[in-house]
Amino acid sequence: MSKTKTARSIALETLIRVLQDGSYSNISLNNNLRHSNLSVADQNLATRLVYGTIQYRIYLDYQLHDLIKTKLSEKYLKPLLLMSAYQILFLDKVPNRAVLDEANKLAKQFGRHHSSGFRIVNGILRSLTRRGPILPDKSNPVKYLSIKESIPEWLVKYFIDNWGEKRTENILNSINKPAKNSVRLSSLSRFQDTLSQLRKLGYDPKESGLSSHDSILAHGGVAETSLFKEGKLTIQDEAASLVVDAFDFSGDEQVLDACSAPGGKTVQIAEHLTTGEVTALDIHEKKLRLVRQNAKRMGVADHVKTVAIDARKANEYFSDKQFAKILVDAPCSGLGLLRRKPEIRYTKNKNDLLSLQKIQLAILDNVSRILEKNGELVYSTCTISHEEDEDVVKQFLKHHPDFELVPFQLEKIGTKTGMLKILPDSYGSDGFFIAKFRLRG
Repeated sequence: MSKTKTARSIALETLIRVLQDGSYSNISLNNNLRHSNLSVADQNLATRLVYGTIQYRIYLDYQLHDLIKTKLSEKYLKPLLLMSAYQILFLDKVPNRAVLDEANKLAKQFGRHHSSGFRIVNGILRSLTRRGPILPDKSNPVKYLSIKESIPEWLVKYFIDNWGEKRTENILNSINKPAKNSVRLSSLSRFQDTLSQLRKLGYDPKESGLSSHDSILAHGGVAETSLFKEGKLTIQDEAASLVVDAFDFSGDEQVLDACSAPGGKTVQIAEHLTTGEVTALDIHEKKLRLVRQNAKRMGVADHVKTVAIDARKANEYFSDKQFAKILVDAPCSGLGLLRRKPEIRYTKNKNDLLSLQKIQLAILDNVSRILEKNGELVYSTCTISHEEDEDVVKQFLKHHPDFELVPFQLEKIGTKTGMLKILPDSYGSDGFFIAKFRLRG
């Protein structure tokens, strides 16, 4: 294969690893981009091709399935067809003839000697450009929405069963829109100065509809700025930043972040502490390095301690009633992140929701033993499934009658029930769930 690296060849290499070999998209793409000499514009194109193809895979498969008349024996062929179909159907500024020309070049580059891939690709894509896009009949709303929004049928049905067909349409439409460039401004820096510098750099920051300490930027790339490197801000979704706001801090507490990596919420907790300390847990020491790096960059390393243990065994390591506040930002299915991590829709199934519920309850059960009387326990997930959210709260309270839910009011949003669920279409943010408990004195 030629050593020439273009945006499309790197995108195709990545898609082969993700779609055929089961690799993680962000890791594969970042590795490929790191070893390339692509311009920023070409890196952006490669990124869009990878994530767009993954995001719309079900829709693209449906467009191609009746046009493929032969077995695709070479592993590059299906990813190339999907990537090319994505460009034809979604990238209006790229002429179809250019897509076909590039696809033909890639077929020659990636195909075996004397491969028939070139003719297969050329024929299928020409047929697609002549026929145009198709959709199934609306009489079956589950299948129709599954194809149209490229979401597995089980998940479409799950959404309809829980939120109805109309709300489901809004949610699915929302998660296929580009994720916002959201940043949280450090509370240790001057907000107005940071905003002023962001404006000078052309980021045109707009205040979040969920929090005044979050800003929505006009474009990405802020991680390369001195503002980021000096800890004036961090990249964090606006819904995720609400979790720490649910606590009532005095500043001198001992706090436990039971599932901390990569440390975004650990750092946010530390910003509230003056003489207190937050202990960050993760099973893997390698991930805790990220927590320490984030704490150092954000200027709060003196208030952060890391311990490499499983949160389900926290009470074996810590003393009873050691912590005044505990955050369990639990491992979950990530169904609230479908906009930001499109492959989640293909890697999760309904059984995962109950399997994860067991882990979530085990963590809550264990850490509840090391919370002091009248202490606060906040449980959060980046999912919107009832099994991992409301059902976990119900089960936890059933087995821990000494705990109660506590209503909380954030800056721009609140809850009288002690539970707050943010769906992806409500604010255009990640989907998130927050519950606040108190251990009765």
